[in-house]
Amino acid sequence: MPSAYYSLMRNLLASLLFVAAAATVHGQDNNSATTPAKTAVPFHAAIHDTHEGMTIGIEPWIEASRYKEKFPKKSPFSKGIVAVRVSFHNDNDQGVKVNLQSIRLLVQITEDSRQELVPLSAEDVADTVMLKNNGKDPTTKRNPLPLPLPGGAPKGTRDANWTALRDAAQNAGVPTSVVAAHSTVEGLIYFDIRGEVDLLQTAHLYFPNIVSMGDNQPLSYFDIALGHDSSD
Repeated sequence: MPSAYYSLMRNLLASLLFVAAAATVHGQDNNSATTPAKTAVPFHAAIHDTHEGMTIGIEPWIEASRYKEKFPKKSPFSKGIVAVRVSFHNDNDQGVKVNLQSIRLLVQITEDSRQELVPLSAEDVADTVMLKNNGKDPTTKRNPLPLPLPGGAPKGTRDANWTALRDAAQNAGVPTSVVAAHSTVEGLIYFDIRGEVDLLQTAHLYFPNIVSMGDNQPLSYFDIALGHDSSD
């Protein structure tokens, strides 16, 4: 009798273990079939704004060490250019298009003087760093900041070092103006502030032209203060 009892209990335990294992495998199969693939999320940015399903995060690079990975040989920061890391996260069911050329950095030069700076292209970055003496002169009175001029420098002055820097700036920049539904696009945008980093404390980054690709309707503009921490 004891032998029959232990045999019965052993068979029952084996059956229970089999059922549990089968249920576990079945659950894993269901999870793999129904769990969506992970999508990219914006980098952690203390400065951000969200509306109409769109989140823009910004992070000004105001320390030389931030540039070492992207620009190991020659840093734009050394010549007065500041890079702003920007992420565009689209939670809508339709893609959006951001006019990158319309973005403006609004800086207060003096109490009565405000200026809009346009983004630098990769070529502008290389020209400013490699071909111009554009550093900050602390003995001079603060003047309006420079605007990139069309045409740039003569092509004959652009050597292999210039090309390498241009390519680095291009590769680190925002790769596309289109942000697909439920996805993120991020990269650097460059502005020539002539090393006047203190101007960023009261500066704003302005995004006036973002359009939904589903109905071609514009989103409300974004105006984000660089000196504001959204986590406060």
